[in-house]
Amino acid sequence: MDNKSKETNRTRSAGGRAKDRVDSVDPYGFERSENFDYESYEELMSEYLVVLTRRSIKWSKLLKGKSKVQKNVKLKRYVRKGVPNEHRGLVWMATSGAQDQLEKNPGYYQSLLGAQHDPKLVETICTDLNRTFPDNILFRKTSNPCLQKALYNILLAYGHHNPAVGYCQGMNFIAGFLLIITKDEEKSFWLMDALVGKILPDYYSPAMLGLKTDQEVLGELVKVKDPRVWQTMVDHNVMWTLVVSRWFICLYVDVLPVETVLRIWDCLFYEGSKILFRVALTLIHYNQALIQQAKSLPDVCQTFKQITHGPFVDECHTFMQKIFTEPGSLSTATLTKLRATCRSRIIAEDS
Repeated sequence: MDNKSKETNRTRSAGGRAKDRVDSVDPYGFERSENFDYESYEELMSEYLVVLTRRSIKWSKLLKGKSKVQKNVKLKRYVRKGVPNEHRGLVWMATSGAQDQLEKNPGYYQSLLGAQHDPKLVETICTDLNRTFPDNILFRKTSNPCLQKALYNILLAYGHHNPAVGYCQGMNFIAGFLLIITKDEEKSFWLMDALVGKILPDYYSPAMLGLKTDQEVLGELVKVKDPRVWQTMVDHNVMWTLVVSRWFICLYVDVLPVETVLRIWDCLFYEGSKILFRVALTLIHYNQALIQQAKSLPDVCQTFKQITHGPFVDECHTFMQKIFTEPGSLSTATLTKLRATCRSRIIAEDS
Protein backbone atom coordinates (compact mmCIF):
# COMPACT_ATOMS: atom_id res chain seq x y z
CA MET A 1 0.00 0.00 0.00
CA ASP A 2 1.43 3.42 -0.96
CA ASN A 3 1.66 6.37 1.45
CA LYS A 4 -1.32 8.13 -0.11
CA SER A 5 -3.56 5.07 0.43
CA LYS A 6 -2.37 4.75 4.02
CA GLU A 7 -3.08 8.42 4.58
CA THR A 8 -6.58 8.11 3.08
CA ASN A 9 -7.37 5.07 5.22
CA ARG A 10 -6.13 6.83 8.35
CA THR A 11 -8.30 9.85 7.54
CA ARG A 12 -11.35 7.67 6.98
CA SER A 13 -10.96 5.64 10.13
CA ALA A 14 -10.27 8.78 12.15
CA GLY A 15 -13.31 10.57 10.79
CA GLY A 16 -15.80 7.71 10.78
CA ARG A 17 -17.79 6.55 7.79
CA ALA A 18 -18.08 8.71 4.67
CA LYS A 19 -21.83 7.96 4.59
CA ASP A 20 -22.21 9.77 7.92
CA ARG A 21 -20.46 12.86 6.57
CA VAL A 22 -21.91 13.07 3.06
CA ASP A 23 -25.53 14.16 2.67
CA SER A 24 -27.90 11.54 1.19
CA VAL A 25 -29.29 14.28 -1.08
CA ASP A 26 -26.86 16.03 -3.46
CA PRO A 27 -26.59 19.87 -3.73
CA TYR A 28 -29.10 19.84 -6.61
CA GLY A 29 -31.84 17.94 -4.77
CA PHE A 30 -31.16 14.47 -6.20
CA GLU A 31 -31.35 11.58 -3.74
CA ARG A 32 -28.31 9.33 -3.83
CA SER A 33 -29.03 5.73 -4.84
CA GLU A 34 -28.85 2.83 -2.38
CA ASN A 35 -25.62 1.54 -3.94
CA PHE A 36 -24.01 5.01 -3.99
CA ASP A 37 -20.27 4.80 -3.23
CA TYR A 38 -19.86 7.43 -0.51
CA GLU A 39 -16.17 6.64 0.08
CA SER A 40 -15.17 7.18 -3.57
CA TYR A 41 -17.36 10.28 -3.82
CA GLU A 42 -15.75 11.86 -0.75
CA GLU A 43 -12.28 11.18 -2.12
CA LEU A 44 -13.22 12.52 -5.55
CA MET A 45 -14.85 15.68 -4.18
CA SER A 46 -11.91 16.45 -1.90
CA GLU A 47 -9.81 16.75 -5.08
CA TYR A 48 -12.49 18.42 -7.23
CA LEU A 49 -13.25 21.08 -4.59
CA VAL A 50 -9.66 22.30 -4.94
CA VAL A 51 -10.24 22.71 -8.68
CA LEU A 52 -13.60 24.44 -8.08
CA THR A 53 -12.09 26.89 -5.61
CA ARG A 54 -9.26 27.74 -8.01
CA ARG A 55 -11.69 28.24 -10.92
CA SER A 56 -14.05 30.32 -8.75
CA ILE A 57 -11.26 32.79 -7.90
CA LYS A 58 -10.28 33.08 -11.58
CA TRP A 59 -13.91 33.59 -12.69
CA SER A 60 -14.51 36.27 -10.04
CA LYS A 61 -11.47 38.17 -11.36
CA LEU A 62 -12.67 37.75 -14.95
CA LEU A 63 -16.23 38.93 -14.29
CA LYS A 64 -15.39 41.61 -11.68
CA GLY A 65 -19.06 41.88 -10.74
CA LYS A 66 -20.18 42.41 -14.36
CA SER A 67 -23.64 41.20 -15.37
CA LYS A 68 -22.55 40.55 -18.98
CA VAL A 69 -19.71 38.68 -20.66
CA GLN A 70 -18.37 38.79 -24.21
CA LYS A 71 -17.39 35.67 -26.14
CA ASN A 72 -13.65 35.47 -26.77
CA VAL A 73 -10.78 32.95 -26.71
CA LYS A 74 -10.13 33.46 -23.00
CA LEU A 75 -13.79 32.97 -22.07
CA LYS A 76 -13.98 29.81 -24.19
CA ARG A 77 -10.95 28.40 -22.35
CA TYR A 78 -12.50 29.28 -18.99
CA VAL A 79 -15.84 27.68 -19.97
CA ARG A 80 -14.11 24.44 -20.99
CA LYS A 81 -12.50 24.29 -17.55
CA GLY A 82 -15.88 24.69 -15.86
CA VAL A 83 -18.15 27.54 -14.78
CA PRO A 84 -18.60 27.87 -11.00
CA ASN A 85 -22.19 27.35 -9.87
CA GLU A 86 -22.59 30.92 -8.65
CA HIS A 87 -21.85 32.24 -12.19
CA ARG A 88 -23.49 29.48 -14.23
CA GLY A 89 -26.84 31.19 -14.85
CA LEU A 90 -25.16 34.42 -15.98
CA VAL A 91 -22.65 32.66 -18.27
CA TRP A 92 -25.22 30.29 -19.82
CA MET A 93 -27.56 33.23 -20.50
CA ALA A 94 -24.78 35.31 -22.08
CA THR A 95 -23.04 32.66 -24.19
CA SER A 96 -26.28 31.14 -25.56
CA GLY A 97 -27.83 34.45 -26.60
CA ALA A 98 -30.71 33.90 -24.16
CA GLN A 99 -29.95 37.12 -22.24
CA ASP A 100 -30.29 39.19 -25.43
CA GLN A 101 -33.65 37.56 -26.19
CA LEU A 102 -34.93 38.18 -22.64
CA GLU A 103 -33.98 41.88 -22.86
CA LYS A 104 -35.46 42.30 -26.34
CA ASN A 105 -38.78 40.75 -25.27
CA PRO A 106 -39.79 42.26 -21.89
CA GLY A 107 -43.05 40.80 -20.57
CA TYR A 108 -43.24 38.20 -23.35
CA TYR A 109 -42.94 35.17 -21.08
CA GLN A 110 -45.73 36.39 -18.80
CA SER A 111 -47.93 37.14 -21.82
CA LEU A 112 -47.55 33.50 -22.97
CA LEU A 113 -48.69 32.28 -19.54
CA GLY A 114 -51.67 34.64 -19.62
CA ALA A 115 -52.80 33.53 -23.09
CA GLN A 116 -55.52 30.99 -23.93
CA HIS A 117 -54.06 27.49 -23.45
CA ASP A 118 -54.40 24.53 -25.78
CA PRO A 119 -56.10 21.78 -23.69
CA LYS A 120 -54.24 18.99 -25.52
CA LEU A 121 -50.88 20.66 -24.78
CA VAL A 122 -51.86 21.09 -21.11
CA GLU A 123 -52.86 17.42 -20.86
CA THR A 124 -49.63 16.15 -22.47
CA ILE A 125 -47.45 18.27 -20.18
CA CYS A 126 -49.38 17.30 -17.04
CA THR A 127 -48.92 13.60 -17.87
CA ASP A 128 -45.14 14.02 -17.74
CA LEU A 129 -44.82 16.27 -14.67
CA ASN A 130 -44.72 13.43 -12.12
CA ARG A 131 -42.24 11.52 -14.30
CA THR A 132 -39.74 14.37 -14.17
CA PHE A 133 -36.88 13.63 -11.77
CA PRO A 134 -38.81 11.37 -9.34
CA ASP A 135 -35.53 11.09 -7.40
CA ASN A 136 -35.29 14.86 -6.90
CA ILE A 137 -36.86 16.25 -3.73
CA LEU A 138 -37.38 19.71 -5.29
CA PHE A 139 -40.02 18.32 -7.68
CA ARG A 140 -42.13 16.62 -5.02
CA LYS A 141 -45.50 18.08 -4.10
CA THR A 142 -44.40 18.05 -0.44
CA SER A 143 -41.42 20.30 -1.24
CA ASN A 144 -41.58 24.01 -0.47
CA PRO A 145 -41.19 25.51 -2.96
CA CYS A 146 -42.15 22.69 -5.32
CA LEU A 147 -40.61 23.18 -8.77
CA GLN A 148 -43.41 21.30 -10.54
CA LYS A 149 -45.54 24.43 -11.02
CA ALA A 150 -42.59 26.38 -12.44
CA LEU A 151 -41.75 23.43 -14.70
CA TYR A 152 -45.36 23.32 -15.94
CA ASN A 153 -45.27 27.08 -16.67
CA ILE A 154 -42.05 26.86 -18.70
CA LEU A 155 -43.23 23.90 -20.77
CA LEU A 156 -46.64 25.48 -21.37
CA ALA A 157 -45.15 28.84 -22.36
CA TYR A 158 -42.66 27.15 -24.66
CA GLY A 159 -45.40 25.06 -26.32
CA HIS A 160 -47.24 28.27 -27.24
CA HIS A 161 -44.06 30.13 -28.18
CA ASN A 162 -42.97 27.36 -30.57
CA PRO A 163 -46.15 25.59 -31.76
CA ALA A 164 -44.20 23.67 -34.42
CA VAL A 165 -42.56 21.80 -31.52
CA GLY A 166 -45.27 22.10 -28.87
CA TYR A 167 -44.19 19.58 -26.24
CA CYS A 168 -42.10 16.48 -26.67
CA GLN A 169 -40.86 13.93 -24.12
CA GLY A 170 -37.35 14.82 -22.99
CA MET A 171 -38.10 18.55 -22.86
CA ASN A 172 -39.35 18.10 -19.28
CA PHE A 173 -35.88 16.96 -18.15
CA ILE A 174 -34.20 19.87 -19.93
CA ALA A 175 -36.56 22.49 -18.49
CA GLY A 176 -36.32 20.87 -15.04
CA PHE A 177 -32.53 20.88 -15.11
CA LEU A 178 -32.46 24.53 -16.17
CA LEU A 179 -34.78 25.39 -13.28
CA ILE A 180 -32.56 23.59 -10.74
CA ILE A 181 -29.57 25.67 -11.88
CA THR A 182 -31.07 29.11 -12.63
CA LYS A 183 -33.88 28.98 -10.02
CA ASP A 184 -35.66 31.37 -12.41
CA GLU A 185 -38.64 30.57 -14.66
CA GLU A 186 -38.11 33.26 -17.28
CA LYS A 187 -34.38 32.61 -17.64
CA SER A 188 -35.06 28.87 -17.93
CA PHE A 189 -37.61 29.61 -20.68
CA TRP A 190 -35.14 31.62 -22.76
CA LEU A 191 -32.35 29.07 -22.23
CA MET A 192 -34.81 26.40 -23.37
CA ASP A 193 -35.49 28.48 -26.47
CA ALA A 194 -31.75 28.75 -27.16
CA LEU A 195 -31.38 24.96 -26.93
CA VAL A 196 -34.55 23.82 -28.71
CA GLY A 197 -34.81 26.65 -31.23
CA LYS A 198 -31.21 27.42 -32.08
CA ILE A 199 -28.59 24.97 -30.78
CA LEU A 200 -30.57 21.78 -31.52
CA PRO A 201 -33.10 22.60 -34.26
CA ASP A 202 -35.44 19.75 -35.23
CA TYR A 203 -34.49 17.61 -32.23
CA TYR A 204 -37.92 17.99 -30.67
CA SER A 205 -40.15 18.63 -33.70
CA PRO A 206 -42.78 15.94 -34.38
CA ALA A 207 -40.60 14.22 -37.04
CA MET A 208 -37.46 14.60 -34.86
CA LEU A 209 -35.41 14.88 -38.04
CA GLY A 210 -32.52 16.70 -36.34
CA LEU A 211 -32.27 14.03 -33.65
CA LYS A 212 -32.46 11.14 -36.14
CA THR A 213 -29.86 12.85 -38.33
CA ASP A 214 -27.37 13.39 -35.50
CA GLN A 215 -27.67 9.76 -34.35
CA GLU A 216 -26.76 8.65 -37.88
CA VAL A 217 -23.94 11.23 -38.01
CA LEU A 218 -22.53 9.70 -34.81
CA GLY A 219 -22.58 6.31 -36.55
CA GLU A 220 -20.63 7.72 -39.50
CA LEU A 221 -18.07 9.30 -37.15
CA VAL A 222 -17.64 6.02 -35.23
CA LYS A 223 -17.16 4.20 -38.58
CA VAL A 224 -14.12 6.42 -39.23
CA LYS A 225 -12.76 6.86 -35.69
CA ASP A 226 -13.56 3.46 -34.11
CA PRO A 227 -14.25 1.07 -37.02
CA ARG A 228 -14.26 -2.06 -34.83
CA VAL A 229 -17.06 -0.67 -32.68
CA TRP A 230 -18.97 0.23 -35.84
CA GLN A 231 -18.48 -3.35 -37.10
CA THR A 232 -19.79 -4.74 -33.78
CA MET A 233 -22.94 -2.64 -34.24
CA VAL A 234 -23.38 -3.95 -37.80
CA ASP A 235 -22.69 -7.58 -36.80
CA HIS A 236 -25.44 -7.48 -34.15
CA ASN A 237 -27.79 -5.36 -36.27
CA VAL A 238 -27.95 -2.56 -33.66
CA MET A 239 -29.40 0.76 -34.82
CA TRP A 240 -27.74 3.79 -33.24
CA THR A 241 -31.09 5.19 -32.11
CA LEU A 242 -31.47 2.14 -29.86
CA VAL A 243 -28.41 2.99 -27.76
CA VAL A 244 -27.87 6.75 -27.98
CA SER A 245 -31.30 8.38 -28.45
CA ARG A 246 -31.58 9.11 -24.71
CA TRP A 247 -28.05 10.62 -24.69
CA PHE A 248 -29.04 13.13 -27.36
CA ILE A 249 -32.69 13.84 -26.49
CA CYS A 250 -31.94 14.45 -22.79
CA LEU A 251 -28.55 16.08 -23.50
CA TYR A 252 -27.04 13.58 -21.04
CA VAL A 253 -29.35 14.66 -18.19
CA ASP A 254 -30.38 11.58 -16.18
CA VAL A 255 -27.73 9.67 -18.16
CA LEU A 256 -24.39 10.92 -16.78
CA PRO A 257 -23.60 12.20 -13.24
CA VAL A 258 -24.97 15.69 -12.49
CA GLU A 259 -21.59 17.44 -12.11
CA THR A 260 -20.46 15.98 -15.44
CA VAL A 261 -23.69 17.07 -17.17
CA LEU A 262 -23.22 20.61 -15.84
CA ARG A 263 -19.73 20.75 -17.32
CA ILE A 264 -21.06 19.43 -20.66
CA TRP A 265 -23.80 22.08 -20.67
CA ASP A 266 -21.26 24.85 -19.92
CA CYS A 267 -19.67 23.96 -23.28
CA LEU A 268 -22.96 23.19 -25.06
CA PHE A 269 -24.27 26.72 -24.55
CA TYR A 270 -20.95 28.20 -25.72
CA GLU A 271 -19.88 25.86 -28.52
CA GLY A 272 -23.12 24.29 -29.67
CA SER A 273 -24.18 20.74 -30.56
CA LYS A 274 -20.69 19.60 -31.54
CA ILE A 275 -20.13 18.97 -27.81
CA LEU A 276 -22.78 16.21 -27.80
CA PHE A 277 -20.71 14.31 -30.40
CA ARG A 278 -17.46 14.84 -28.49
CA VAL A 279 -19.02 13.33 -25.36
CA ALA A 280 -20.53 10.36 -27.22
CA LEU A 281 -17.31 9.63 -29.14
CA THR A 282 -15.26 9.80 -25.93
CA LEU A 283 -17.57 7.37 -24.11
CA ILE A 284 -17.45 4.96 -27.08
CA HIS A 285 -13.70 5.26 -27.71
CA TYR A 286 -12.76 4.79 -24.05
CA ASN A 287 -14.99 1.70 -23.80
CA GLN A 288 -14.36 0.27 -27.27
CA ALA A 289 -12.90 -3.03 -25.99
CA LEU A 290 -15.93 -3.55 -23.74
CA ILE A 291 -18.39 -2.85 -26.57
CA GLN A 292 -16.56 -5.25 -28.89
CA GLN A 293 -17.01 -8.06 -26.35
CA ALA A 294 -20.80 -7.95 -26.85
CA LYS A 295 -22.21 -11.22 -28.18
CA SER A 296 -25.73 -10.05 -29.07
CA LEU A 297 -27.99 -7.03 -29.54
CA PRO A 298 -29.13 -7.06 -25.86
CA ASP A 299 -25.44 -7.27 -24.86
CA VAL A 300 -24.65 -4.12 -26.86
CA CYS A 301 -27.60 -2.24 -25.33
CA GLN A 302 -26.56 -3.27 -21.82
CA THR A 303 -22.95 -2.18 -22.44
CA PHE A 304 -24.07 1.25 -23.65
CA LYS A 305 -26.01 1.67 -20.38
CA GLN A 306 -23.03 0.47 -18.36
CA ILE A 307 -20.52 2.93 -19.89
CA THR A 308 -22.44 5.95 -18.56
CA HIS A 309 -21.53 4.96 -14.98
CA GLY A 310 -18.28 4.56 -13.07
CA PRO A 311 -15.09 6.48 -12.26
CA PHE A 312 -14.41 7.58 -15.86
CA VAL A 313 -17.58 9.71 -15.99
CA ASP A 314 -17.63 10.57 -12.27
CA GLU A 315 -14.31 12.40 -12.52
CA CYS A 316 -15.84 15.25 -14.49
CA HIS A 317 -12.73 17.45 -14.70
CA THR A 318 -10.62 14.70 -16.29
CA PHE A 319 -13.54 13.54 -18.44
CA MET A 320 -14.01 17.05 -19.88
CA GLN A 321 -10.32 17.24 -20.73
CA LYS A 322 -10.69 13.91 -22.56
CA ILE A 323 -13.62 15.02 -24.73
CA PHE A 324 -11.37 17.62 -26.36
CA THR A 325 -8.52 15.17 -27.02
CA GLU A 326 -9.87 11.59 -27.37
CA PRO A 327 -12.11 12.05 -30.44
CA GLY A 328 -9.42 13.98 -32.33
CA SER A 329 -10.39 16.60 -34.92
CA LEU A 330 -14.10 17.31 -35.32
CA SER A 331 -14.63 20.30 -37.59
CA THR A 332 -17.92 22.11 -38.14
CA ALA A 333 -17.43 21.57 -41.89
CA THR A 334 -17.25 17.77 -41.36
CA LEU A 335 -20.42 17.80 -39.24
CA THR A 336 -22.30 19.99 -41.74
CA LYS A 337 -21.37 17.67 -44.62
CA LEU A 338 -22.30 14.50 -42.69
CA ARG A 339 -25.58 16.04 -41.53
CA ALA A 340 -26.57 16.89 -45.10
CA THR A 341 -25.81 13.32 -46.27
CA CYS A 342 -27.59 11.60 -43.37
CA ARG A 343 -30.57 13.95 -43.51
CA SER A 344 -31.10 13.25 -47.22
CA ARG A 345 -30.84 9.51 -46.59
CA ILE A 346 -33.44 9.60 -43.78
CA ILE A 347 -35.87 11.71 -45.87
CA ALA A 348 -35.47 9.30 -48.80
CA GLU A 349 -36.10 6.28 -46.55
CA ASP A 350 -39.18 7.87 -44.99
CA SER A 351 -40.75 8.92 -48.30
